[in-house]
Amino acid sequence: MAISLYLFDDGQARGWAPLSLTRPCGELLHGCLTARQRAELIFGAKCRAHISRTALIGFDEPGAPPVIVPEGIVSSGTRILISSRAVLAFQEFDLPTKSVRICIDGDPVGWVVASGDPIPSELGLRNPDAEPSESADLELRGSILNHPWDLLAANQNRITDDIRELFDQDHPTPGAYRVGAHQVSLGEEAIIEAGVHLDLRSGPIRIDSGVRVEGPARLKGPLYVGQDSIILGGSVGTSSIGPMCRVRGEVADSVFLGYGNKAHEGYIGHALVGRWVNLGALTTNSDLKNNYTSVRIWTPQGDEDSGLIKVGCFIGDHVTTGIGTLLNTGAVIGAGSNIFGGLMAPSVVPPFSWGSGEYFEDHRLEKFLQTAERVMARRGQKLTSGMEKVLRIAWDKTEKRRRK
Repeated sequence: MAISLYLFDDGQARGWAPLSLTRPCGELLHGCLTARQRAELIFGAKCRAHISRTALIGFDEPGAPPVIVPEGIVSSGTRILISSRAVLAFQEFDLPTKSVRICIDGDPVGWVVASGDPIPSELGLRNPDAEPSESADLELRGSILNHPWDLLAANQNRITDDIRELFDQDHPTPGAYRVGAHQVSLGEEAIIEAGVHLDLRSGPIRIDSGVRVEGPARLKGPLYVGQDSIILGGSVGTSSIGPMCRVRGEVADSVFLGYGNKAHEGYIGHALVGRWVNLGALTTNSDLKNNYTSVRIWTPQGDEDSGLIKVGCFIGDHVTTGIGTLLNTGAVIGAGSNIFGGLMAPSVVPPFSWGSGEYFEDHRLEKFLQTAERVMARRGQKLTSGMEKVLRIAWDKTEKRRRK
């Protein structure tokens, strides 16, 4: 049976600032996999495309499918549409031959659409609850992420489950000191140098292919380090580090989507860090309020109480910070921003801002794009015309926010 898989951003996912401005949420890292990679493994099919905001058409990253409008979905063969907020558990099930809704604990998160049957409406893709259904439901085990901070709060358990399901083998680590009973999984040509301390008391560690961990460093599980990343030293743990990152210092309970540079000292905790982020030396975020109350976080719909005591920062794609930058509890730093001066940044920095402390102006678009092109070239990547288009549209659409 020919299967075409699509991930869609519903209305809630489209408001997952600051990352949803420049990427579909199906490309966010959670545990050891992105939502798209997880869906591909569970349904046994490559994802053809993401369905999201039209402003993201042109999105172009190696290994990732494009963003399309719903009219671009093929009409023949079985089509699976799954929400980017759905975190499906690894499980065995029979894919129905008739059209059905996919649900988690009774909540709709997608559809299996039989060949020739119409796809859900635009309203249904924005709010699956609103799409009428007379068909049976396919109940699958899993969970639903309602906010970006839910991704962070659930990440440690997700790493542990992913390693158990995907990398359930303990590899020897000669020269490293190990404490605890959980396993260490190594990808091809992964290197852990002598003098590295592996704390396996709370969870396992997966070091993916091509990773180098330089001694002395302390790694604490649950931890996932993505392909070709380098841990340059420090204490790194209970986090997901995407591909091609450079990490030093103290990192805890965080997610780096990939191609990030934190090559110096400084603390990053309970943080969600976009791609192509460069954190200057001693950049540090707070993840706990002085009065120990729950953290309120800015969203496009208004401030929300996270219900969490520990929340760090949310950093969009292509953000740069200067040395000594301080980020407040629950700070939201918009994509393309350049923060410097060693002062505490505002709790909300609009996308493509340039400045220090409370004083910000527009980051000059052409200069920003030139810098992004140079940064990507250093990691062997190219700023494609499609991604340049996405960034230009993002700059235009956020101009009013910067004016405020």
